[in-house]
Amino acid sequence: MAEANYVKFNKRLRNIDRKHQKLSRGYVQLVERDGILVPKARRSTRRGFPFRGLLLTLAVFLVFKGFLLAQIGPITYQDRVEKLAAGSAIEQAGAWAMHADPVTLWVAGQLKPLM
Repeated sequence: MAEANYVKFNKRLRNIDRKHQKLSRGYVQLVERDGILVPKARRSTRRGFPFRGLLLTLAVFLVFKGFLLAQIGPITYQDRVEKLAAGSAIEQAGAWAMHADPVTLWVAGQLKPLM
């Protein structure tokens, strides 16, 4: 019997410690119907991988490539990409990223009348 009480007591202590850890990261005081203030742990603001930021960066990069292509023309653009492809490994990676893909060509076509 004493062993069972000891197990229950340790379980209660673990629950109290866990609740204390959650509340130490921030809490909000909620008022219940009878007027008692009850602390509730804040939800963690950490989310998963930032897909929105990644997609926004990719979209800005594609618009930038389209702007360059519309600004300097397709022949000059292709010449510069070929010069990059003839360089070091980092320059070759840049040439791969800067090649004129269909999305870049479409963006350049949309921007060309505005220039």
